[in-house]
Amino acid sequence: MDILLTHGSMLVMIAAVVGFFMAWGIGANDVANAMGTSVGSKALTIKQAIIIAMIFEFAGAYLAGGEVTSTIRKGIIDPSYFVDIPEQLVFGMIAALLAAATWLLVASILGWPVSTTHSIVGAIVGFAAVGVSPDTVAWGKVLGIVGSWIITPLISGVIAFIIFNSAQKLIFDNDKPLDQARRYVPFYMFLAGFVLSLVTIKKGLKHIGLDIGSAEGFIYAALVAFVVALIGKFFISRIKFDETAVKSTHYANVEKVFAVLMIVTACCMAFAHGSNDVANAIGPLAAVVSIVGNEGEIVKKAALAWWILPLGGFGIVAGLAIFGHRVIATIGKGITHLTPSRGFAAELAAACTVVIASGTGLPISTTQTLVGAVLGVGMARGIAAIDLGVVRNIVVSWVITLPVGAGLSILIFWGMQAAFS
Repeated sequence: MDILLTHGSMLVMIAAVVGFFMAWGIGANDVANAMGTSVGSKALTIKQAIIIAMIFEFAGAYLAGGEVTSTIRKGIIDPSYFVDIPEQLVFGMIAALLAAATWLLVASILGWPVSTTHSIVGAIVGFAAVGVSPDTVAWGKVLGIVGSWIITPLISGVIAFIIFNSAQKLIFDNDKPLDQARRYVPFYMFLAGFVLSLVTIKKGLKHIGLDIGSAEGFIYAALVAFVVALIGKFFISRIKFDETAVKSTHYANVEKVFAVLMIVTACCMAFAHGSNDVANAIGPLAAVVSIVGNEGEIVKKAALAWWILPLGGFGIVAGLAIFGHRVIATIGKGITHLTPSRGFAAELAAACTVVIASGTGLPISTTQTLVGAVLGVGMARGIAAIDLGVVRNIVVSWVITLPVGAGLSILIFWGMQAAFS
């Protein structure tokens, strides 16, 4: 306790720097989830994707990142163990942030898309189990997170497979793909509008204090989707195509329609991602600020200091601008060749999986969901369409994320204990 009184300000400053580093890591690695498919399918250039992601990620983080944040992410450790030793929780949260951010930096350099949620969870579990006591960890929740490695990519892969095959059969495998596109694309727009509205309501707006119930959420999402479909139908009917052109030109024109859809889905996913995943950086930071501010008292929910959300938002933007292109290239080009229609199928499948996970309380990693969806699209074209070497590297990086985060966190935690003892 004396440590908090004598070194409180210094600990908050250290936590702020490390929290910014963690947000930087989220920007460098995780934002590829929202933008990778758009770039890979050439719907956007890398420069356009980074600008769009900066705007929507920052808007999501700042506007919907939450006035109040759970200080213990996902409820994976029991704070009651730290009532008499609050300084150990402060050390642990700083260690967890630095460990997770370091691993994200390494993964980003290598171009591996890893889960920021799993990085921070592994780091928190590491310091709590080894540095304090194994009893502090809710092992059931940790097992649920490990289980999600298999379940969420599988769900999104299956959904992407279905969406991609339906587009192939209804639109592309026809003599007149343009006529079919005019007929069916508004339905895809309705589906995209509905799912992305639900993602925004469930993942984005819940943080602002707009507590929209499930039934209301579905009604609002359906209304938005209906408007999106009407606008889409209007614009598609106005597009003039040369009916006498060769068939390959028709396919290219249909892909242009899907490219517009891709940009809309990317913007919505970036907003939802910014609002949801900024908590990985600011949750532990808010915990440190709260414990020091309350002179050692630990609360489950901490009101955010005014400077924390902008810090997280700017960190995400900085990481994206400097390093984001590496992981974007892996998701967009490395796994399988993407066109706008394939990219749209993957993005929409990922969004559907996020909605399913939110409704069922399944722990989810947006990274693994999107990689699973891209794999589903690749599988629809046959196993030869997938670069299995890239997939192997990605899976290995997922498996080692929790133990690497935990190991680094334990070392940093012991280092902090030694430095302040």
